[in-house]
Amino acid sequence: MTVGIYYVPEAYSTEAPKLMGRNAAGESFLNGFLKYSRKNGDLWIQVEREEHARDFEKKVASNGRDEVVRAFTNASLGEAKTPGVVYFPGPGIGQHAIMRRFYGDSAWSLCGITHTTSSATAMDAISDLLTAPVQPWDAVICTSNAVKKNVEQLLEYKIDYLRERLGATKIVMPNLPVVPLGIHADDFCFSAVKRQTARIELGASDDSLVVLYTGRLSFHAKAHPLAMYQALESASEQTNKRIILIECGWHANDYIKNAFTEAASIACPSVRVINLDGRIAADRANAWASADVFCSLSDNIQETFGIVPIEAMAAGLPVIVSDWDGYKDTVRDGVDGYRIPTIGPKPGLGGDLAQKHALGIDTYDMYCGYSSSLIAMHSQKLTQAFINLFTSAELREAMGAAGKERARLNYDWRVIIPRYEELWQSLNELRLRAKSEGLKESRVWPARLDPTISFSHYPTTVLSLETLLTMTHPTVSEALGKIDQYKSLSMIGFASLIFPTQEEIQNMLEAAALCGGDPVKAETLIAVVTEPRRAFALRGLAWLTKLGVFHFS
Repeated sequence: MTVGIYYVPEAYSTEAPKLMGRNAAGESFLNGFLKYSRKNGDLWIQVEREEHARDFEKKVASNGRDEVVRAFTNASLGEAKTPGVVYFPGPGIGQHAIMRRFYGDSAWSLCGITHTTSSATAMDAISDLLTAPVQPWDAVICTSNAVKKNVEQLLEYKIDYLRERLGATKIVMPNLPVVPLGIHADDFCFSAVKRQTARIELGASDDSLVVLYTGRLSFHAKAHPLAMYQALESASEQTNKRIILIECGWHANDYIKNAFTEAASIACPSVRVINLDGRIAADRANAWASADVFCSLSDNIQETFGIVPIEAMAAGLPVIVSDWDGYKDTVRDGVDGYRIPTIGPKPGLGGDLAQKHALGIDTYDMYCGYSSSLIAMHSQKLTQAFINLFTSAELREAMGAAGKERARLNYDWRVIIPRYEELWQSLNELRLRAKSEGLKESRVWPARLDPTISFSHYPTTVLSLETLLTMTHPTVSEALGKIDQYKSLSMIGFASLIFPTQEEIQNMLEAAALCGGDPVKAETLIAVVTEPRRAFALRGLAWLTKLGVFHFS
């Protein structure tokens, strides 16, 4: 067993104009996969376009892999049977399960992954898993326990709906394993010389304390900065320390950029704020190398895991994070840093927000922004966390060292990729066991029926094995000549996909000629064709009748 990667370059690249967390996660995963996955024959990928295969081959070569890349598309989808598992960079495996049906539900396993689960597209994809032919040997990886609970809740509400609406009793669920995202821990190791150089470039004196936030700078869709600004100002006043805040990321537009500047000037006037472009490698390196403390107070429902605290831990920084989503899994409060308690409304008080988003009254950005505006941090504990770290170099060092070890032992791709491979192997074993136990499976996609079935009531007569056909030409050679002439016509040649082979046509015509111009059953005509091709030949008789080579009784 190996795995096929569903490869669309955009999903595995940070070079897109609109950089999102899923792009960074996808790029990091692919580099980790190519660096640490076991060599097990050829590398398989599913692509939408052939040029995507060429792009993947370049990535394989740049990572020092020498395997042959085998690519398949929807036109050759059955080749997915060879790798046995196909991995998708999102949760929407339901549509792919439907397409798999043409080959059988147990033909291969599907594995997706959660990123955000708050968008309409993601929520629909997760909800649709219950009505798509997803199987127990399929999986959607949840990157944190928090997002798994969110996914389970979405599915529970959909199950209730199906029971109420349809009386559904049989519910088939995919696996929902929790596997965190990974990092390349070595990318966040900086020497003392680099630290000194970075601080000089940023104008950070030895007696300054540098607090770093890195990631997308969005108050409505990532982390509202006001609580951080307020706590930094208070901690600065109480410790009499010179504080520098580095915000290393990117703003979607000038409106958001100006909003950050305005809020910082009011909430933390004593703190020097430096903005660095997180899309530029040199800026990212200077930000990580110069920092003393990392802070990320995510309060947004679109967040599911949160990779940056792990990167900060790998860099040896103590971290201050919100007790929110995936941060609950990754940061040990009081060990690697501090998880600041959060508070939100009682369940049931945001129905208006969901309704306005669902009806298109509010954009997704507004939906996220309104929701995050109802989440608050414990301000006293946040301020105290900063004070503790600002006043004790020993504490900063101890927490930084603990986090660094945790990141390397638990979140480096070196240890995460084997967990993926173990999951894929288990899915494959489940699938093969089901097949060996005589699984009965349908190959019907109800909304995409065979047109000869769904429109069988349209024609007057259905061509069957018992249908009587009469050859309209006196000799086989005349019939073949006329067929060749017709096949050269544009209005006929466009459908070459459905033509029987030249040999099959000749053999069937010769069988008809033996009857001396009398009607002959279609069953007799296709008997001269090899067994695997007889259904195709029976259909081909309808096409030959369309050309006027036969007429039916």
